[in-house]
Amino acid sequence: MSQGTDGTELRVYLLIKDLQPQFAAYLGTPTRARGYPPFVGNHALIVEVAPALAIERVIDLALKSVPTVEPGILFVERQFGVLEVHGPDLDDVVAAGEAILAGIGRSAIDQLRPRILYSDVIENITDQHAVIVNRNRQASMVMPGETLLVYEMTPALFAAVAANEAERVAPELTLVDVQMIGAAGRIYLAGDLDAVNRARAEITRVLEGVEGRTH
Repeated sequence: MSQGTDGTELRVYLLIKDLQPQFAAYLGTPTRARGYPPFVGNHALIVEVAPALAIERVIDLALKSVPTVEPGILFVERQFGVLEVHGPDLDDVVAAGEAILAGIGRSAIDQLRPRILYSDVIENITDQHAVIVNRNRQASMVMPGETLLVYEMTPALFAAVAANEAERVAPELTLVDVQMIGAAGRIYLAGDLDAVNRARAEITRVLEGVEGRTH
């Protein structure tokens, strides 16, 4: 385990540029945005640390250094703490991240590299399948007959950047669900087969390109 000078482990450090419409709306839902909701085109920084309560120091570092950024998510899990801050000015978001890193004595590459656990493309899903998926969704609905992409990775927060970048290359897809807090991250995307395959390839490219330490 790689720890900072204050004993804080940096697990995830994600700069997400230019939030896409569906993902920005998802971050603004009551189950996610317990603070200030972001808007389309904002830039976001998502950080995960351990021990969980160290996230309170992390948010303090960010907001005192750059008061113009807004916190959207502050979540204290059993083991890990999660923070999301955002703003319209990329330089401000970057500066808030730099203040966090300096304060805990870490660098961005001290984060964990994402590990892909599973992905699948399910064509022409049945109406019963669509109903049961939609009952558990946190975003929009998948329709019978569409192609469904499911993708799972760890740490869970990497689902955030994966969902945003998938929407960037295939904006016609429906973002059905994103689960980005917990033991593993999961994404459900639905639409036509060509768009789903583009999204799947982009998610894999983005995740494999992240620098960091191995699990």
